[in-house]
Amino acid sequence: MSATLPFPEAPEPDAVSAEAARKLFAGPVDFLKGVVAMHGLPPADRLEVCFAGRSNVGKSSLINALTGRKTLARTSNTPGRTQEINYFTLGDDRYLVDVPGYGFAEAPVAVVKKWQALLKAYLTGRQTLRRTFVLIDARHGIKAVDEDILRLLDTAAVTFQVVLTKADKVKEKDRTKVLNQVRVALSKHPAAFPEIVVTSSEKGWGIPTLRAIIAGLE
Repeated sequence: MSATLPFPEAPEPDAVSAEAARKLFAGPVDFLKGVVAMHGLPPADRLEVCFAGRSNVGKSSLINALTGRKTLARTSNTPGRTQEINYFTLGDDRYLVDVPGYGFAEAPVAVVKKWQALLKAYLTGRQTLRRTFVLIDARHGIKAVDEDILRLLDTAAVTFQVVLTKADKVKEKDRTKVLNQVRVALSKHPAAFPEIVVTSSEKGWGIPTLRAIIAGLE
């Protein structure tokens, strides 16, 4: 893909970077804890990345694909099932963080508001958060509910990178349309990292690239 495009697709890693990332994710990855309030967060003693996205975008499936563990993150066909900030240890010096899905959730309004407050508090207040990966369904592109989170990340000056999920569910010509829509939307957000990662958890597309990005953060 041409490098002149705004927000091009992230390049595949070189062989050395890809192998280092593969080894990192093939090593110890364990569920640490689920957090329902900011005071429950683990010590801020290591770099962390988080995965955010509207309900049912495929966060758990992506985390499982990255780690090569089919049941590390719980998956559900019920949108809004993840009600906590879930922490996973990656090696000795990284956390992977799965935050509650935003948008539609099959839960009482008061419960949803509590999740959203926790999500906002985490995204704006965690000093060791190096990057937020905002997952966008390749079948739908960026929606209004996504824009709310992107604006929050802009305000918090937290770098975020868009990861398209379920790309295998979309024909190539339609994928191009969605990419173009995402690029236009991202041009309005100063906190957006200038590369997009296109993934499929089922097919393994983009998984080595995303692993290498996470492994390379400092």
